[in-house]
Amino acid sequence: MPRERLSVVVTRRLPEAVETRLSELFNVRLRDDDTPMTRTELVEAVKEADILVPTLTDSIDAGLLGQAGERLKLIANYGAGVDHIDVATARQRGILVSNTPGVLTDDTADMTMALILAVTRRIPEGLAVMQKGDWAGWAPTALLGGRIGGRRLGILGMGRIGQAVARRARAFGMQVHYHNRRRLRPEVEDELEATYWDSLDQMIARMDVITVNCPSTPSTFHLMNARRLKLMKPTGVIVNTSRGEVIDENALTRMIRAGEIAGAGLDVYEHGTQVNPRLRQLPNVVLLPHMGSATLEGRIEMGEKVIINIKTFEDGHRPPDQVVPSML
Repeated sequence: MPRERLSVVVTRRLPEAVETRLSELFNVRLRDDDTPMTRTELVEAVKEADILVPTLTDSIDAGLLGQAGERLKLIANYGAGVDHIDVATARQRGILVSNTPGVLTDDTADMTMALILAVTRRIPEGLAVMQKGDWAGWAPTALLGGRIGGRRLGILGMGRIGQAVARRARAFGMQVHYHNRRRLRPEVEDELEATYWDSLDQMIARMDVITVNCPSTPSTFHLMNARRLKLMKPTGVIVNTSRGEVIDENALTRMIRAGEIAGAGLDVYEHGTQVNPRLRQLPNVVLLPHMGSATLEGRIEMGEKVIINIKTFEDGHRPPDQVVPSML
């Protein structure tokens, strides 16, 4: 007699290829529209599902997990970050958590370099001139930006993405520096031609560009606070494609408005979609709607990892990308 297929609930619309494959393999309930589930809908989902497939827009906290049914045994997160999931509480309740690490490394690193170029070369300002029809022709002093070759890049967080950024930055002729919880192995440093700074403060004060590539944890909340932002050169630029909470957004806004920081490129924000309105008004700030991982190839690969995690669990084995509290 064939085994009953697992009940899988997906909280957001996923690429069609991923949804099709999930439907072939499991008893899956897909989302009809591309909006986050309400709290009521999430409660219903955790009560009825064997497997929940959430995204970063879903808050899987202790209160929600406390309402989960006996069936829920795996939260197969569609994404690498799991700061929206109470992994410790899930573990206490016997619910495994998996994620999709490593898939979006290159996509996010590409976006980091795109933001560095956009800010330093004033690309959005030029685009705005063209869209308004205000271009009167080439001029020697019009929209002068800065060359990134030779500039010092300080990478805050030297994991997979930080290292991918370093490789790209070297190709552009930038000098690579980094601060990390743990220093890289000498052979990795040599390959990246990267200089390690034990003191984050000292690194920040000497860099031309800072990129934030560290995860969101209690220790990284407002790691770039007002005091550290003040250490930056007035000509310095900061880019964030990691997590918005790492930067004190209000302090950053004040300092850019005061001319104490030359510009910023942000793909993530401290309060999600509630971006500081004063930040939106600044011509030397490039704001993107969390596009760092937005490639079709990357999103399909994320889905493939989710499917592998679920299928491995269904076969009675530990999901290859299982997350445990000690990893966070």
